[in-house]
Amino acid sequence: MAAARPRMTEGSGSPGGGGEGAPLPFQRAMAALDAAHTRPEVQLSALPAPKRLAPFSCALSAAVMDPEDDSAELADGRFVLLHDPSGQESWQGTFRVVTLARTDLEPEMAGDPLLPEVTWSWLTGALEAQSAAYSDSSGTVTRSGSSYFGGLDERPPQTELEIRASWTPRPDDPAAPDALPDLSVHLTAWSELLCQCAGLPPESGDGSSVVSLPKRRGPQPL
Repeated sequence: MAAARPRMTEGSGSPGGGGEGAPLPFQRAMAALDAAHTRPEVQLSALPAPKRLAPFSCALSAAVMDPEDDSAELADGRFVLLHDPSGQESWQGTFRVVTLARTDLEPEMAGDPLLPEVTWSWLTGALEAQSAAYSDSSGTVTRSGSSYFGGLDERPPQTELEIRASWTPRPDDPAAPDALPDLSVHLTAWSELLCQCAGLPPESGDGSSVVSLPKRRGPQPL
């Protein structure tokens, strides 16, 4: 677990009566986020939670640091957990995870026509590898390029990869009484997506079937 992990206190980021007023499912979900396993290269920080998307919410930012230079950032992102005890039709549930991940691309990777499909498969593969049950996923994979002129013309062109994704976490056993999704595995899966975007090798296994981006420095902070 990353040493920089913030403590997710009860009702953190909940505008709809946080603290002791947060419903038990939301408190349990935040406790699960506290217990999530992430690699030491992943630094998590608490963020102000969005106030209009759901009655209860919490948010984290993440930065993946270079294991060879802990001052160099390789990828960054946001993980937001939303909870509406009444449910929302578009979620098809009472919880929703909303995420952002981004990194810089090497020039030879930026033009790969299969990059969006491959990148999306990293997310779904990470969720499946963690046995994170989910449904109703949606998202975008975006490549954006920048060229520099005038006083910045010495900087090389830069291409950024951005993955925005949301999904509804599901309980492992929906038929069980008071079944709730295990949010820890969802945070772990998302952190693995960030590490793959950052070009880090798999944490375990030989990685023979895993394709990551070449390791590159330079994403701007959120």
